[in-house]
Amino acid sequence: MGLLLKAGINIDLINSAVLAFFTIVCFIICINYIPALKNIFPNYSLQFAGLIGNTSFLGIPIAIALLPTETINFTIGFDLGTTLFSWIFGPYLLQKTSANYSFLNYKKLVFSIFNSPASRGIIGVLIIYLFDLDSKIGNFLWIPARIVIYLAIIVVGARLGIITNSKKVIFQFKENIKYSLILKLLILPIFVYVLCRILNFEVIETTALVLQAGTPSAISTILMAEAYKKQRELVAKTLFITTIISTATIPLLFLIINY
Repeated sequence: MGLLLKAGINIDLINSAVLAFFTIVCFIICINYIPALKNIFPNYSLQFAGLIGNTSFLGIPIAIALLPTETINFTIGFDLGTTLFSWIFGPYLLQKTSANYSFLNYKKLVFSIFNSPASRGIIGVLIIYLFDLDSKIGNFLWIPARIVIYLAIIVVGARLGIITNSKKVIFQFKENIKYSLILKLLILPIFVYVLCRILNFEVIETTALVLQAGTPSAISTILMAEAYKKQRELVAKTLFITTIISTATIPLLFLIINY
């Protein structure tokens, strides 16, 4: 709610949020219904690490530094789309208890959507806009929003600290980590670029969205892995490695698109 009220809602933000959300949904469905891809990404932790990017703490600052201010709503919209997917579908998918559990259990999925903090946040924002209280409440909610951000960084730092203590295994690409790296830093941004060209986005808008798609794995992947005790070290290692490699791939994406 704090981020939505702070950024303001317009058509650019909505378009980029929808693009990000349905891009991830399409990849998740393809991975889980194509046996060859399912073998490469056998669990949802690997899938999330390869699809959900660190758009808030890295993508938005990069966009602010490299792009005109008028593209900020595209950047924030992409961040909101990935965030909504993470916190609507993430808990639902990570709580699966067996291989026989239906991928699309509609009853549980609907319950998860309406029980999600992201869905509640959207409903809250719409109510606030309805009563024309967005400016006042937006400033108030920005305080707890920043506190949550700081706490999230502490959790991630603690988990990365555990990983970096095992220096010998940081760059051992076991358990299909290498495929998550390729998906996150190469395949996903290329897919978003092609999609933007099909939709006739301008070059500067395309650049904003591709840079967001090319960010390393998100902090939220670690937070969900911690909450549901699912491949925590695996997710933390993926975040760590993608962050390092992205220092080269993000500038490269920017140069390729613009030149």
